[in-house]
Amino acid sequence: MHIRTEAVLTLGLALALSVPAGAATASPAVAPAPPGCRESRLTVTAAASELPGTVRISITDHDRRACVVDRVPTVVLGDLDGPALPVPEGGSGPYRVQAGGSAHATVRTLDPAATELRVVDRLTVAGAPAHRGRTFGAASLGAPDGIRVWEPVTTRRVWEPVTTRWHRSSAAADAALARYTG
Repeated sequence: MHIRTEAVLTLGLALALSVPAGAATASPAVAPAPPGCRESRLTVTAAASELPGTVRISITDHDRRACVVDRVPTVVLGDLDGPALPVPEGGSGPYRVQAGGSAHATVRTLDPAATELRVVDRLTVAGAPAHRGRTFGAASLGAPDGIRVWEPVTTRRVWEPVTTRWHRSSAAADAALARYTG
């Protein structure tokens, strides 16, 4: 037992001497995470897209510092149960919006070949689930007769209402939608 204790002490002393002075107690400088975006500092927009059955959405941070929203926009279509599902699948997480910067996503409400659908009169977009969001009437999105939405009953299908995560540009959001929905 005495020999083992001595070996452990010797090894510990050798390791301690091999670490530069102060390195054991120094911690790397970590920049603090930006705060969550205050809804009052965000502008939310939605507009019809030239892509069939899609709407482009964006948020802009009007604060003087970066902030964080959820990486998946909260998009609710009319009075349907729950928000549009994210593509790719995945849970919440932070998405940093630069001061004065914008984030973009694309929402697909309906596959052009869908035959089972509902018509809703509005779409609500929020940067985070805790935000109330901004509601856009169907007519303002180029759908005066309502937004056509395919609503699955029991199983998730590729063409049900989906939204991309936030991206730095509308083109990147459109490309993500195409990549994940075919």
